[in-house]
Parts: sequence; C-alpha cells; structure tokens
Amino acid sequence: MTFAYDGSKYKGFQKQPKAKTIQGEIEKALKILNNDEKVEIHASGRTDAGVHALNQKAHFDMDLKMPIEKLQKALNSLLPNDIYVKSIVEVSDTFHARYNVKAKEYIYKINMGEYNPIEKDYVYQYNKRLDVVEMERALKYLEGTHNFKSFSKSDEEKENEDYIRTIVQTNMIRDVKNVNLITISLLGTGFLRYMVRNIVGTLIEIGEGKRKSEEIIDVLNAMDRSKAGKTANPEGLYLKDVYY
Repeated sequence: MTFAYDGSKYKGFQKQPKAKTIQGEIEKALKILNNDEKVEIHASGRTDAGVHALNQKAHFDMDLKMPIEKLQKALNSLLPNDIYVKSIVEVSDTFHARYNVKAKEYIYKINMGEYNPIEKDYVYQYNKRLDVVEMERALKYLEGTHNFKSFSKSDEEKENEDYIRTIVQTNMIRDVKNVNLITISLLGTGFLRYMVRNIVGTLIEIGEGKRKSEEIIDVLNAMDRSKAGKTANPEGLYLKDVYY
C-alpha cells in the first residue's frame, strides 16, 4: 500500500493508546472492511508527530472479499481526508514493507521569506536569510557511509555500528517561482530517529554563519549528539519516497 498523509493533526505514524495516529486510523478503517476482524499494518518506518508523507509504504495480510481497486476506494471512503491511499498491490508472502527497504528519500522545506500562516504546518517558517551555498557545501560532506551518532536521538543508545548509515545523494533545491523557499533532499539506505531534523538544525546554524560548512565533518567524527545543532521543527519534514 502506498499512501500520503498530512501529519499536522496526528501524534505521529505509530499506534499509541489514547492518541490519534496515522496507523490507528488506517487500521480502524481496515477492520471495518474486514468484517470487524483486526488488521495490522507494517510500515516502512514511523514518522513523528507533525511530520508528513508523500509516498509512505506499508503491507498487511487480509483475506480479500473484493477486487484490490475496490479496496483502495473503500478504504479512502472511510479514512479522514488528511490520509489518502494512492495504490494497493498484491505482494508475495515474503515481502516486508520495513525489512525489504533499499532506500528512502526525505525532504525538508524552509521558508526564508515573510511568515506565511497558510503554510505554517507544511513549511518551516524560519523567515530570515540563510547562506544556502554554505549549507549546500556542508550537505555534500554527509554523502557516503558514516557513523551518524551525532545526529541521532540523544537518548537512543545503540552499539556504535548501529549508527552507521549511507547517504546516497543530497540536494539543495531552490524554488524557481519562490526564491525564499529551499528544499533539502536526503536519499539514504536508512535513517536514525530525528536524524534528518538534526542534520537540518545543524545546516541552519551553518546558514546563519555560526559554523563553517567543513565543521560538519567534525560533528560527524565526534559521534556526540551535543556537538550537532538543535532538532529542526517537524512541520518542514516529508517522507518523499521509499524504494524496494
């Protein structure tokens, strides 16, 4: 299943007791379509509160009593209008939406111009100029295989090798129509919790002139969360795509 969602009114993707979540809403709708039998979905990964997805992926097991195209329409008719199922396809029993992932792409949107209340939940309203060239230079240093412990969630204790991730490609995209809008793109084999937002927080400090672009290498090598910038706000972050 490929689906998109506006995460601004949810406590994240993952099901939680007494909290409105993306997984909770989809499973509630699937249960109705499955004769009140519970259906559990397994996503490519979770997104945090306020984070959006353009092409999130998940799999589930269900004895289907209707054509797949009808299932997609029926599901969308039951879901809130800020979650939308784009497609459903049949896969083999060995497929797993999380464990078979080859790569993921995240994007992060920043508005350097005047505050925009319409976009406040979808673009980070930084509302000041940033040195985008210096930020782009820093971004390129992150490409390749590194230990990203400095950019992980601060209380996430793993073995050191568990912090190793590969960033395949990075891009700084400038909007042709809106010079104040920049989009940071990261394509990688996997991401740690808060990794993208912690990278963006550090890039913003570089864009502010508080750090030089090459200092991001020192941050990486330190393997210490306290050496990186603060965690950027969730609203600018999107899971753009998942590749298998």
